[in-house]
Amino acid sequence: MSAKFVLEALVVLGCIVMGTRSSGVGVGVWGGLGTFVLVFIFREAPGEPPAGAVAIILAVVTAAAMMQAAGGIDWMVKVAAKVIEAHPRQITLIAPLTAFAFSIGAGTSNILYPLLPVIYDVSYRNGIRPSRPLSVSVVQSGVALAASPVSAAMAAMLTLTDTEQYNFGLTQILAVTIPACLAGIVVTALVANRMGKELAEDPEVQEKVAAGLIPAPGRARTAVKQPVTGAAGTGTDAPEEAASAHLTATKEGRNAAVAFLIGVLVIVLLGLFPDLRPSFESDGKSTPLDMTSTIVMVMFVAAVAIIFLGKPEVKKVPEMSVFKAGMMSAIALFGIAWMTSTFIEAHETFIVDTVGGWVNDYRFIFALAVFLVAALTTSQSTATRTMVPIGLAAGLAPGLVTGMWAGAIGGVYALPTGGPQIAAANFDLSGTTKLGTKLFDHSYFVPMLVLSFTTVVVGAVIGAVFF
Repeated sequence: MSAKFVLEALVVLGCIVMGTRSSGVGVGVWGGLGTFVLVFIFREAPGEPPAGAVAIILAVVTAAAMMQAAGGIDWMVKVAAKVIEAHPRQITLIAPLTAFAFSIGAGTSNILYPLLPVIYDVSYRNGIRPSRPLSVSVVQSGVALAASPVSAAMAAMLTLTDTEQYNFGLTQILAVTIPACLAGIVVTALVANRMGKELAEDPEVQEKVAAGLIPAPGRARTAVKQPVTGAAGTGTDAPEEAASAHLTATKEGRNAAVAFLIGVLVIVLLGLFPDLRPSFESDGKSTPLDMTSTIVMVMFVAAVAIIFLGKPEVKKVPEMSVFKAGMMSAIALFGIAWMTSTFIEAHETFIVDTVGGWVNDYRFIFALAVFLVAALTTSQSTATRTMVPIGLAAGLAPGLVTGMWAGAIGGVYALPTGGPQIAAANFDLSGTTKLGTKLFDHSYFVPMLVLSFTTVVVGAVIGAVFF
C-alpha cells in the first residue's frame, strides 16, 4: 500500500464525512472538491462522471414532480390509505407492504409522509401499539428504492451493472431485489409485533389517557394531524374523523398517477424484453437501445402525458418536494460519484488484488461497507455509487452484489435523523415511537437491523444461486 493511495483515500473519506455534515447539495460539492484535489494535486486522470445516472434522476424527478403538482401523489396515498384501513388487525404487515408498493411505483419515499397519520390512527384505534407499524413502514423505504425502476438509487445501480462487461440489467436487478425486500419486510413485521408493551400495559400511554390527552385505545378515533404531502406535517386536530378523510383525490390526480405508473410499467417491459427497443448497428453487430436512454425518454413521454391528462400548473413543478429532493440527489450523486470513480480508476489494480481478496474471503464485508456508508451519508444513491464499483472491481458477481446492496442501503435509518423517522415520531401522539437519546436507542434501530440483515441474506442467496 503506497503513501499516495493512503493520502488519496483520506481525501475521499474526508470529503464524504464533510459532505455528510453539510448534507443535501453539500455532499455533491464536497465530492467535487475531492475530485479537484485528486486531479490537480495528485495528478490522477479524472474518472467517468455519472452522466447517465444524473440524466435518469432528472427525467424521473421531472415526471414525478409533474405528477405531484397534478395531485397524483395525493391520489396514490388515498388508495394506499383505503388498503391499510381495510385490514386494521394486520396493520403491522399491511401498512409497510402497501407503502413498499407505492414507494416502488413513485420511486421516492416522500409518499410515506401523508401515510404516517393514517397508520397511526388505524393502529391506535384498533389497540395496536403504533410504533410497530410505524417503525416498519419507515424502515422499509430504506430498501424499497432498490426495487424501484425509477429511483435515484436504481439509476446509480443501472449505470454500474447494465454494461457490456456485466450485462446485469433492470430485469435481473428487480428479480433479485423485489423478493429479497419482501422477505425482509415480512420478517421485520413479525419481529416488530413482539416489540414494546401492549398499550393497556404501557404506563406512559395510560398516563396520557388519564390526563385526557388522548382517548383510550380501541374505543374512539384519535386526534390526528392533517398530513401535508412531502413534509413532516402540521395541521389541525380531528378527533372524530379517520386520518384518510383529510386526504383529497381528484380525477386529474388519478390521471397523472396512472400516466406515471404506466411509464414505470413500460420501462419494466422494455427491460424485460430488449427486442421491444430499437436496435442500432455498432461494430458490425446490432445492439438494442441502452436502458439509461430508454428510461429518460419514457419518463419525458410520461411527463408530457401528465401535462395533458393531469393538467398541473407547470410553473409550480420546481416547488414540489419531489423535485427539490431529486435535484439534491442529482447534485450529491454527481460530485461523490465523480470523486470515487476517479479514485477507483486510479487504483483499480490495487483494489482488485487487495480489497478483492478481503471481499472474496469474507463476502459480507461488502454489505457491511455499503451499510456504513449509507448510515453516514443517509443516501442510498451515494452509498451505491461509492461502494458498488468497489465490489464489482473486487470480483464479486453482479447478482451477489445486487442482493447484498438491496439490504445494506437500509442503513440510511441507522441514526434517528431521517425525515420519515422524525415525522413518524411526531405523528405518534401516544408517544410509543421514539427518536431516543443515545443515537441507537430509537424505535427504528432494531427493525432496521432485522430488515437489512434479512434482505441482505435473502438477496445474496438469490443473486448467487440464480444469477
